[in-house]
Amino acid sequence: MASLRRLPNSPYWIACFTLPDGRRTQRSTKTADRQEAKRIANKFEDASEDGAEGRLTEVQARKVIADIFAISNRNNLPSSTIRDFMNSWLKRKELEATEKTCQRYKTVVTQLLDYLGPKANLDTAHLTSKEITGFRDDLAGRLTAGTVNLSLKILRVALSQARREGIVDVNQAERVSTLKNRTTGRRRPFTLAELKKILDHANHEWRGMILMGLYTGLRLSDLATLTWLNADLQRQELTVTTAKTGRRQILPLAKPVLAYLENLNSGDKPDQPLFPEAYGARTRSQYGGTLSNQFYQILVAAGLANKRTHESLEKGRGARRELNALSFHSLRHTATSLLKNAGVSDVVARDIIGHESEAVSRNYTHIDMETKRKAVDAMPDVLS
Repeated sequence: MASLRRLPNSPYWIACFTLPDGRRTQRSTKTADRQEAKRIANKFEDASEDGAEGRLTEVQARKVIADIFAISNRNNLPSSTIRDFMNSWLKRKELEATEKTCQRYKTVVTQLLDYLGPKANLDTAHLTSKEITGFRDDLAGRLTAGTVNLSLKILRVALSQARREGIVDVNQAERVSTLKNRTTGRRRPFTLAELKKILDHANHEWRGMILMGLYTGLRLSDLATLTWLNADLQRQELTVTTAKTGRRQILPLAKPVLAYLENLNSGDKPDQPLFPEAYGARTRSQYGGTLSNQFYQILVAAGLANKRTHESLEKGRGARRELNALSFHSLRHTATSLLKNAGVSDVVARDIIGHESEAVSRNYTHIDMETKRKAVDAMPDVLS
């Protein structure tokens, strides 16, 4: 029979009840209301009796906890199974993140729940570092190290929210190490000779995008959506808000880029895209795969990449695709290298390329346009 007692220096009632092995124990009810405390004590006693007779399942134990929570807080305990928490976290992210980011989150959550199977219906506390490590290793058999590490990072963000909400005590994903990136196939900068090759094999619009990517460091998706509203030829500046970081940048236009834009026909509409074909491809597909494939074909034509076939090396579509060392993103690495080779400080180079760092945040307001223009003008002219 459960009973109550109260310590002299505490306002809370103490529940006294018998454990399944026959020992008497005491637990604070965390309430000063005697009636609430009595009901909580009875719940403890009932659960103990079920445990002594082997009837206390995980579901029943959680029900007891939920009942005690409801008595103490006059509110129901939110469901915290792995599946329920992950799905609720996704819904919250739909309001906080971009559509592309949400899709990436959804993919990782779906992969996790599929990997866990029936375990996904267990309490979130059962998602330990052991399960997360197994999930990481399962992904590693099919995906690149970078993709696996991104998936692990997403889980860390989700479980950090669970910890803040009190659903778990520890973020178990933080206990799982990331994978080492393979040295083969890592992105690298272009050489000047390689840049001249791809410019020779690119059509007029792609030449402009390559030049713009090289001298501004903008990502392919940001370049494809540029319009004449972004370009001020008189001030020789480009104003853009990047899709990935949401950061607004005002960049000086290098002489090769300025010469290219001055030869284009802006038409009568200022919202006309700078690169119409790329703009059309980008708006038809938000993920930009078409443009990436087009650039890859330029690399192939320039002899800087191998033609992709699903039959080669007896690999099917489900196999992990080998990462080519060169891609459009390599232009960002190239721009960084060229700026540093020209003696530009790390802070100024990062600001131009759009790399977020503590140094940039601390010094951003002190980097004026003239400083950035001198830095860009110090880069070599790849057209000469």
